[in-house]
Amino acid sequence: MREQLKLLQGTLDVLVMKALAFGPRHGYAVAQWIRRSSDGDLEIEDGALYTALKRMEKRRWLASEWRVTENNRKAKYYRLTPAGETQLKAHTKTWSAYAGAVFRVLRSGAGEGGK
Repeated sequence: MREQLKLLQGTLDVLVMKALAFGPRHGYAVAQWIRRSSDGDLEIEDGALYTALKRMEKRRWLASEWRVTENNRKAKYYRLTPAGETQLKAHTKTWSAYAGAVFRVLRSGAGEGGK
């Protein structure tokens, strides 16, 4: 099994918002979606996830409501707000540019782009 990757600071918000772009989910379902989408490489700790959810709700990027899950348990479901959709688009653009720049550096050979 591969070693779990550590999340770079600021990454969790965009991953959570992406998970919620497909519709409302409770926290555990958000974490599961991220794990499955990363082929198990990204494991989100509960404390970090719920801190991020609260922070994004305070910023009004998310809204929440209590519902009953498919397993007949009460859970808080989160959804993206219009402000959250705007943030997701902006963060996706920023992270795509950042990742592209890092990959360009990693693929560069000796003597390219400088001395």
